[in-house]
Amino acid sequence: MSSNIPFNFPYYTGREIEFMQAAMLTGQLQGDSGFTKKCSELLESRYGCKKVLLTHSCTGALEMSAILLDIKPGDEFIVPSFTFVSTANAFVLRGGVPVWCDIRSDTLNIDETKIESLITSKTKAIVPVHYAGVACEMDAILKIADKHNLFVVEDAAQGVEAFYKDKALGTYGHFGCYSFHNTKNYGCGEGGALLVNDARFFDRASVIWEKGTNRSQFFMGQVDKYTWVDLGGSFLSSDLTAAFLLAQLEEVDSINRKRLAVWNRYYELLMPLAEEFGFRLPVVPKECQHNAHMFYILLPTERQRDELLRHLQSIGIMATFHYVPLHSSPMGRKIQPQEYVLPMTDDLSARLIRLPMYAGLTEKQIDEIVDGVQKQFTGRT
Repeated sequence: MSSNIPFNFPYYTGREIEFMQAAMLTGQLQGDSGFTKKCSELLESRYGCKKVLLTHSCTGALEMSAILLDIKPGDEFIVPSFTFVSTANAFVLRGGVPVWCDIRSDTLNIDETKIESLITSKTKAIVPVHYAGVACEMDAILKIADKHNLFVVEDAAQGVEAFYKDKALGTYGHFGCYSFHNTKNYGCGEGGALLVNDARFFDRASVIWEKGTNRSQFFMGQVDKYTWVDLGGSFLSSDLTAAFLLAQLEEVDSINRKRLAVWNRYYELLMPLAEEFGFRLPVVPKECQHNAHMFYILLPTERQRDELLRHLQSIGIMATFHYVPLHSSPMGRKIQPQEYVLPMTDDLSARLIRLPMYAGLTEKQIDEIVDGVQKQFTGRT
């Protein structure tokens, strides 16, 4: 029986408590206070983004982008079905209609060659999702968007500290959305950020972020009082959460090295087994610099996937599958009853297993996980 190896475990840098205590001593624990500003400035500086608004979640950042784009009932947005519910739900809340796009067989990202055929007169946006911290083909996506006068919202929930052609994910589209959830590379329990890459939206983004008021203009002395001026919501992260996050963001390089070491060890040890037993490891195109967010394997069949999952869990290794495609979910069918044929999405989602992946995973634990995979295929006990 293996020792218990969780699927994920948060990494602590050692300064989280110090920063949170400092935030508490200021008495300013609400959003848009000192630590919130420090996090935003760090992200802006590191990734070359002119405006970053810290949010309570990536879901909140996506919802802000839908408001900023004035998504109205009947507006269509092109999105992969193989993603988390928030990617679509943020736009559906505004009346948007998802148009599901199939994924690539190599990266499991949106298939950019299929996007243009899905565009109609109702299309408002393309929402690419950078799966596992590996970039979508952003040059092609932006070219299509520019040709058809569409907006691009990057769901980069898994893409913090990942790059496409040396430029950070989340900085290509009109908006980029980050997640700092407990399961992500850099976390604060629940958290996110909206990267605003188009100056046309700077002022309105601040208003929406501040519940639809011009409060930020008031504190900058641009107006003598603040009031309700637009749609908005309670999207801010608390400064206590931001204090925790800052401790993580200050150690991005160190955490990234640790995660890449785990990912690379997995790859090195599993490649001979993959070649022998016919399963597949992640693919990272040469123009993509990934962030070791996830390590998955694709089994030859769904039955083998299920058998391996059961085996690993029986010996205390918490591997798991991933998304149930949204086009086949109950809500997905309700809001988009049109029948979609997405062969790659259906096939790959049914054969995928995610292995435990976190910065503190030891070499001994990785070896144990790989041994568990090998025993399933060889029949050893």
